[in-house]
Amino acid sequence: MWETVMVPVFYHKDVEVCKGVLHACYEGGVRVFEFTNRGDYAHELFSELNKYVDKHMPEMIMGVGSVVDAGTAALYIQLGACFIVSPVLSLDMARVCNRRKIAWSPGCGSLSEISYAEELGAEVVKIFPASEVGGPSFIKAIKGPSPWTSIMPTGGVAPTEENLKEWLNAGAHCVGMGSQLITKDILAAKSYDTLKDKVTEAMQIIRKIRG
Repeated sequence: MWETVMVPVFYHKDVEVCKGVLHACYEGGVRVFEFTNRGDYAHELFSELNKYVDKHMPEMIMGVGSVVDAGTAALYIQLGACFIVSPVLSLDMARVCNRRKIAWSPGCGSLSEISYAEELGAEVVKIFPASEVGGPSFIKAIKGPSPWTSIMPTGGVAPTEENLKEWLNAGAHCVGMGSQLITKDILAAKSYDTLKDKVTEAMQIIRKIRG
């Protein structure tokens, strides 16, 4: 699932804006998308979007981020989420996701937390905010004693060759990208063609880096 390497991270209260962003990312080559659980009635918005994606973007894998408790994870799984991403490490959340065989990516900030998350079944762990946790050098340091660990940094990742090269060459398995990809200017102008071009360019950079 994480082979797409770039995972857009996004929430907006307007479902039509969400659809526009999803279409632009899909047309740019993205196949994994993280809808963030923020704002009132976010789960209702996700339910509508997920049905829309099933109909119009059949290859897109939709998951939910910013989930901090088992009950919320269960709610989104019931609404069709294919994976759960959290800024925290929660045993109860692990149990819910594992019981339903749903991929989950908990937030970790140390090798001890990463190791515990892997014991609980996490295949990919999240570091957030990645630039504050330690940046690319943190990933490189973790991969020394734990080369099997798969890490997704989110927060501080930008769709530029210089930035992506730092994260991927340090050993990031994939990257989560939010406001630096889906900018306020793009949203204000509803310039989805611009977003599509940015996504396409970023995907090309990733392919170049990965060879």
